[in-house]
Amino acid sequence: MKLKNILLVVDDIDRSIEFYHNLFGLDTAVRFEGNVILTEGLVLQERKIWDNLIGKRSVRGDGDAELYFEENNLDHFLEKLEHYPKPVRYLTPLTEYEWGKRVVRIYDPDGHVIEVGEVNDLKSGKTM
Repeated sequence: MKLKNILLVVDDIDRSIEFYHNLFGLDTAVRFEGNVILTEGLVLQERKIWDNLIGKRSVRGDGDAELYFEENNLDHFLEKLEHYPKPVRYLTPLTEYEWGKRVVRIYDPDGHVIEVGEVNDLKSGKTM
């Protein structure tokens, strides 16, 4: 068995496509009837479709899960966040851990948590 995709329920699929494309470089691979498969295996589904599938109104948790991305140039990514045309909410500001890794945690437009960290060489402990 292998994990194929992660699905996020979203209120505005076009807003989410734009967010994940502009900030993370994910492109639309397949789009059909309120569903979008983005590159890297992230799937977006409109809330009304998800709620119909599960037979009730879905509820999002606060910080119950996160998507994790690694970035070679974290400073460049932070600039992208600052210049993004819509406000980006931060869960945690840029944080540097004692072993030298820097990370930032933000929310996507629907409140899903995203962590972006510098690429880290686990063998040496050095960030790249």
